[in-house]
Amino acid sequence: MTPLKNFIKDNPVLTYFALTFILTWGGMALAIYPGRFPISEEKLATSEALVYGAMLIGPSGAAILLTGLLDGLSGFRDLFSRLIKWRVGISWYAVALLTAPLLMSIILFTLSLISPAFKPAIFASAENTPALLPAIMAGLAVGLFEEIGWTGFATPRLRSRYSVLTTGLIIGIVWGAWHFLPFWETDTFSGAFPLFLLIIRLFSWLPPYRILMVWVYDHTESLFLSILMHASLMAGLTIFVPADLSGTPLAVWILAWAVALWIGVGAVIMINRKRFRQHASQRQIA
Repeated sequence: MTPLKNFIKDNPVLTYFALTFILTWGGMALAIYPGRFPISEEKLATSEALVYGAMLIGPSGAAILLTGLLDGLSGFRDLFSRLIKWRVGISWYAVALLTAPLLMSIILFTLSLISPAFKPAIFASAENTPALLPAIMAGLAVGLFEEIGWTGFATPRLRSRYSVLTTGLIIGIVWGAWHFLPFWETDTFSGAFPLFLLIIRLFSWLPPYRILMVWVYDHTESLFLSILMHASLMAGLTIFVPADLSGTPLAVWILAWAVALWIGVGAVIMINRKRFRQHASQRQIA
């Protein structure tokens, strides 16, 4: 066995994270060449399919390559069995599908009492109302390609060593960092402190949502349900969050959304404290 393969075998999750960044960020750099980051609106308009294609290929491509290298056919069979596992109980479907949209709508309706800028997009004027079916289909596509990697490959391996909370934090922080280049666009956040807004966008709410995703997966071992939970997040962001939020209103929304998710994490920890502290092998022994 070569030194490289030994390293990958000993550090599969670290290798997965590195390869995901290389495939995604490298693919994006090729897609916008000879442009550079941050991506301009003009460049994104001409290279959008390639840019977002690189985002989809990164997590899933890294997971498929490493699964084949480390586990071969048995690894693919295990991945597929979790992908099609749908009999998990209606309550878990409710958690996966409703957590994001319910919290978003409650927060935005509350904030809209302060300013009409927070009126949920789905209740905006007809020309600004998001199309529901495209939002749902896009969410499913993103959920499928991302969760093959984040949940299908990284989560089980980290859970064998760490608790739900630690696993969710690790993947959530890496997940946030991975989004940096895709979200770093010129004029994405107008107003003061655009880079600060990007940083809080990436690291304030992505980690708590990932912790909740790990918690759901830990109870169900259903990759299918993880895809749905990711899809509900993506669709909810499109359907409910006003696309023209910027500056201070955008910062208020991001922080309110993050606080709500962290409260949700805290509530789940209080209910299921023991499971949140244990890693998988400890739970099996107990």
